[in-house]
Amino acid sequence: MTDPRTRRPRILRGDLPTEPMPMADLLRRTPYRHARIPDNAAEDTALRDALDLAVRVGELMLRCGAGAPQVEGAIAATAAAAGVDRVELDITLQSIVVQARSSGGTPHTLLRVVRHTRFDYARLVAVHRLVESLVAGEVSTEEAATRIRRIGKHPRNYPRWAVTAANAVLASAVAVVIGASPLAALLTIVVVLAVAGVARAHARLELPEFYGNAINAAAATLFAGGLYALGASGVIPFDESDFAFVVAGGIVAMLPGRTMASAIEDVIFGYPLTGAGRLLAVLLSLTGLIIGIASGLGLMLNLTRWTGSDFVSPDVLDLRVTQAPIVPALLASLVVGLAAGVTVQSRRGLILPMGLLTIIGVAVSAVLTRGPGVGAVTATGIAAVAVGVLGRLLAQRMDAPSLVLVVPASFGLLPGLTIFRGLYELVAQGENSGLLTFQSGLSTLLSAGGVLLAIATGTVLGEYLAAPWDRHVRGSRRPRTDQVPR
Repeated sequence: MTDPRTRRPRILRGDLPTEPMPMADLLRRTPYRHARIPDNAAEDTALRDALDLAVRVGELMLRCGAGAPQVEGAIAATAAAAGVDRVELDITLQSIVVQARSSGGTPHTLLRVVRHTRFDYARLVAVHRLVESLVAGEVSTEEAATRIRRIGKHPRNYPRWAVTAANAVLASAVAVVIGASPLAALLTIVVVLAVAGVARAHARLELPEFYGNAINAAAATLFAGGLYALGASGVIPFDESDFAFVVAGGIVAMLPGRTMASAIEDVIFGYPLTGAGRLLAVLLSLTGLIIGIASGLGLMLNLTRWTGSDFVSPDVLDLRVTQAPIVPALLASLVVGLAAGVTVQSRRGLILPMGLLTIIGVAVSAVLTRGPGVGAVTATGIAAVAVGVLGRLLAQRMDAPSLVLVVPASFGLLPGLTIFRGLYELVAQGENSGLLTFQSGLSTLLSAGGVLLAIATGTVLGEYLAAPWDRHVRGSRRPRTDQVPR
């Protein structure tokens, strides 16, 4: 006899019971969502090999700076292409657990631990292309296992000195974007290179990152303060606004923008544990920077007070995205994107698109703030959405994961000048300007935090909105012969 509860109208029926997440859900809105999912479970040996390959892919991606959603999609696609019909995944900040059952019902569980991460976007592109080749049937599981080992052992694209130089050029270009003179831009490079020397010196002590960031930020502020002292003495044409721009450029070079973007993405897409861990790392890194810069500014204020000289006045530090003329600002933003590509160890063929995306982001933000008078947070968020949409579409066209273009392109939007203004207000309260209070400093720093959040959430939203057009912009598929990042 039929249970009367089954004959209830559809509107009165309860929801279906919670089920394990199927492979199709794991692949939704990823570049691999069209992967073929097997109908039946694999045998023990094949299943073990498939899981081993999938977890190696995820481990390498996590180690090179990918977020949890990208790692999950790549693992699920690799497992499906290798013959696994259903897989359970647990990804945290430092570990990956994968489990599946064979055709005989035997559970297989693999664990990988990632203790250290180093941003290497060229390697991420190589892994992405390998997974797409596996999903398309262009390579076998055995060949994919060989290639993933080769990718993991391949040397990084750029030596350490090149990354250091690119970081200095990045800071200098950011200073130009916000209004620095050519001399200040050149001196920004000198300051950042000097800070790199300080970093190498205290690296021998193996200090935790928090203390290292504080030391580096204090050193950058004091080095810039030394240049300001030379300018006040008439030795070089370097005034208080140049001092602010040099410190602001150094702040952007040290900000954990990459980790911030990954943290927000993890939280938004349902990885609260991983996202919380990344956010805590961002908070500690920012706290170290704030302590270091505030300490350097406090010492500079005391020295200028003792010598009877003037220091940076708050009216110099306008909180617009840029104080520079639009053409130099856009040219400098191109340099920001190019240098950022080197700092994240990107592929050489992707560096120019990063620069062009950076120009678009800075241009959108500048137009909104200078034209309709939109607030900095709103303008930055809209610019970040534009970067996310275009970055996703361009990345699919160039056969790369979107984060390798979007994250470096967002560096031109980072609020280095706002952070400097907030810290100045905190440490200079009580000065004769009368406008500097502890509350105003906190408000300004919260505004900078809002800009950082707008960048992270805006780029994630842009990528999400552009995801349905992946297949339309990808173009005709061709066999991928590149087996190593370069």
